Amino acid sequence: MINESKGNMYEFITHTWNTIKGECFHGCSYCYMKRWGKQRPVRFDEKELKTDLGKGNFIFVGSSCDMWAKNIPEDWILSTLRKCYDHNTNSYLFQTKNPARFLEFQHFVFYQSVFCTTLETNRDYPVIMQHSPSPGERIEAMIRVAKARPTFLTIEPIMSFDHSAFVEMIEVCRPKQVNIGADTGKNNLPEPTKEQIQRLIEDLSGFTIVHQKPNLKRLLK
Repeated sequence: MINESKGNMYEFITHTWNTIKGECFHGCSYCYMKRWGKQRPVRFDEKELKTDLGKGNFIFVGSSCDMWAKNIPEDWILSTLRKCYDHNTNSYLFQTKNPARFLEFQHFVFYQSVFCTTLETNRDYPVIMQHSPSPGERIEAMIRVAKARPTFLTIEPIMSFDHSAFVEMIEVCRPKQVNIGADTGKNNLPEPTKEQIQRLIEDLSGFTIVHQKPNLKRLLK
């Protein structure tokens, strides 16, 4: 079923919908899903294909498990995309830490869709990011995606970064919007200062729309 957006979700999202459930391959140390303990193995929920996705909604597809991770079977993704296509009066957000996989499926996705990648920083923090592609790898893929599709970029949870390198990395993939949020789980992450975040927002605003998520207020006090 689709669920109404709540909590720290993007303000423009009306609902979330998940056909792929269970433990995410990327295993990031800060993942909010880990708060509920050990998860079941990843699986495809066939019952979700009977869901009425409605009309005129903006749905985040795959909000609880990265449906674009490299361990997700192709037919699971295609079945999900076909269902979205059958409800093409909606808009859809697809977000991943493995945007290279977008390139395999972008011709199956219609133009009410937005492709988004998560980019916490320009730095590599392998202990935190675990099995996720590096920030540089994500940007290389998004540069290619942006040639054909509208893209968003989400900096959440924002972590310590190198200003000039980070701004340049973001600008080259031409995001229509950048969403910035903070850690909500007390994960002891390396975080930037208030001044660093404000400078980042100012520079990003020179070439894209910057959306500040409510949880960012903690770092801007």
